[in-house]
Amino acid sequence: VAAACAAWEEYLCRHEHLQKASTTQQNTQIMQSQFLNEKTAHLSWGAHVAGGTHHAFKNYGEGFCIFSDIAVAANVILQRYSPSALLQQQSQQQQQLSNNNGSIPVIQRILIIDLDVHQGNGNAALFDGNQNVQTFSMHCSANYFSKKENSDLDVELPIGCGDETYLSTLNTWLKRMEEHEFDESQEDIDQKGTSSRTTGKRKQFDLIFFQAGVDIHHEDRLGRLSVTAAGISKRNALVFDFAHRMESPLVICMGGGYPKGDDWTSIIEAHTAVYWEAHQYLSNKHSNTL
Repeated sequence: VAAACAAWEEYLCRHEHLQKASTTQQNTQIMQSQFLNEKTAHLSWGAHVAGGTHHAFKNYGEGFCIFSDIAVAANVILQRYSPSALLQQQSQQQQQLSNNNGSIPVIQRILIIDLDVHQGNGNAALFDGNQNVQTFSMHCSANYFSKKENSDLDVELPIGCGDETYLSTLNTWLKRMEEHEFDESQEDIDQKGTSSRTTGKRKQFDLIFFQAGVDIHHEDRLGRLSVTAAGISKRNALVFDFAHRMESPLVICMGGGYPKGDDWTSIIEAHTAVYWEAHQYLSNKHSNTL
């Protein structure tokens, strides 16, 4: 919850500063010196070095998961930052919303990208039928330890799947989600009462969660896939690029990872790489805009 709220609050802060910076050249120079511009404002990511407990259900847990931290965070975010939540805030904040011509970002659709080797069955059940949260799980086809649930998008991979198949499959489905017309059956009226068909399509996703399980590693005890460490790094980059293209803040959390013996080195390195590579990605993107 803290990571998700921090990511979104930072995004709001950057958005506000950019609006103020547009008024004077001096402010613009200050914002640029702080790596703030329209191309990077959404690169306000949060990370939790734990969690990803995606097997918990509403009234019971399983698979080492007592409750779903992603589900709790998503619900808190929607309660605090949805359009209806903004309308319920104090009159001063409502006035600010009016003064900004309705341009304060709000959260209307969240995406959960679950790339653990096991299906994110708990989140699939918890958000079944919830149009505000889309669940995408890509997992091994022969690694269910309980009843399979229905995510908004489930992609099954065969036992022994290696880098090439894994990465091409993930890339294909990320692109399809990017191109999907989620709002094609709605007028999607903005706060000024103008149809989005006139002003442009609304963002696909306002916030993205990435469950970055590394039990797809070929040395994982429970995984049953054959993805290398280099393949996992390329997987991470695909998700980072996707979030960047979507211009959506990203929240990263851990997932599974289980060594075959007493040597945890490969699993720990894979977990560590997720966060280190996210840091490198952000640093490179900010540096390239200077």
